[in-house]
Amino acid sequence: MDVLITGGAGFIGSHLAERCLAEGWRVAVLDDLSTGAMANINHLKGRPAFSYRVDSVFHEPLVAEMVDSADMVFHLAAAVGVKLIVHSPVRTIETNVDGTGVVLRCAAKKGKPVMIASTSEVYGKSTQLPFREDGDLVSGPTDISRWSYACSKALDEFLALAYWREKALPVVVVRLFNTAGPRQTGRYGMVLPRFVRQALEGKPLTVYGTGEQRRCFTYVGDVTETLLRVAQTPEAVGEVINIGNDEEVSINELAVLVKQVTGSPSRVEHVSYDEAYGPGFEDMERRVPSVAKLERLVGYRPTTPLETIVRRVVDYEWVRMPQRAVAVAV
Repeated sequence: MDVLITGGAGFIGSHLAERCLAEGWRVAVLDDLSTGAMANINHLKGRPAFSYRVDSVFHEPLVAEMVDSADMVFHLAAAVGVKLIVHSPVRTIETNVDGTGVVLRCAAKKGKPVMIASTSEVYGKSTQLPFREDGDLVSGPTDISRWSYACSKALDEFLALAYWREKALPVVVVRLFNTAGPRQTGRYGMVLPRFVRQALEGKPLTVYGTGEQRRCFTYVGDVTETLLRVAQTPEAVGEVINIGNDEEVSINELAVLVKQVTGSPSRVEHVSYDEAYGPGFEDMERRVPSVAKLERLVGYRPTTPLETIVRRVVDYEWVRMPQRAVAVAV
C-alpha cells in the first residue's frame, strides 16, 4: 500500500512512517518542519520505499498530487502543544481547520481513505468520565485561547464526518490521548520530555498548577500500532475512536516517577498557570478515555506501562545531552 502522512516529520508522524515501512508499505511524508524536524526522519531517507517533501499542507496542488499517488492518507499535520496553542492562536486555528480542509478536498476528488488525527482536548470541560466517543463536548469561553484548539479539532471532526455522509469519502477520526515516547519535544509544553530533560540537567521539575490534574499517557509505539489496525478495519470508516491508555497518574506523581527513574536530585517546583501560560488559562482536571469501542473494533488497546514509557524517554534524552548533569539509574 502507498500511504501519505501529513506531518510525517513530527513526533507521532515519524514513528508512524517507521511502522508503515515495517509493514512493507511505501511511505510519502509531507511536512513544513514548523514543529517537526528532519532529525526525526533522517534515518529513513535512504530507504527506497520512503520519500518526503518539505512543504505546507496549504499547498493544495502539491497535496492533490501526493494524495493522488496514495492509497491511504494519515492526516497528522496540526498545531501541537499547549504553549504554541496559547501563544499562536491564529496559527493554531488556520493550520487545523484550513489544512484539514485542503486534505479532505483533495482526497474527496479521488475517493481516497483519510484518517484524521484529533485529540482528547475536544472533550473540553466534560466531567463524564471515562470519555466516550458519543459523549458531550463541553467547550470553554471564546476569550480563553486554549479552547480554540479544542474547537478547531472538533471542527475538523465535523468536516471529516460531513465528507463521509455527503460525499461517501471513507474517513476515520481518531482522538489521541497524551501520546509520549522518544522524539517528543518539550518545547511546546509536553510535560514528560520537559520533566526528563529537567531531571537530567539537575534543574527543578516545574509542575504547572497544583499538579493534582490527572492524565493517561500512551506509548507512541502503541499509538502507531493502533493506527495501522484501525486503517485496515473497514468497520471503522465513519467512526470516531479514542486511542489511549486508561492508566491514570497525577502530574505530581509523574514528577516523582521521573526523579526515581533518573536518580535525579532535582526538586519539584510548582508554577502557577498564570506564570506558565499567561492570565486566564484553564485546564482539565482529569482526562481518561474509554477504549471499549477501540477494543471492539480492532481487538487491541494500548497497554505499555507508564514506567516503561518514562524509561524509554530517559534513554532517548540521555544520549542526546551535550553534558550529562546527573547519573541515570536505568
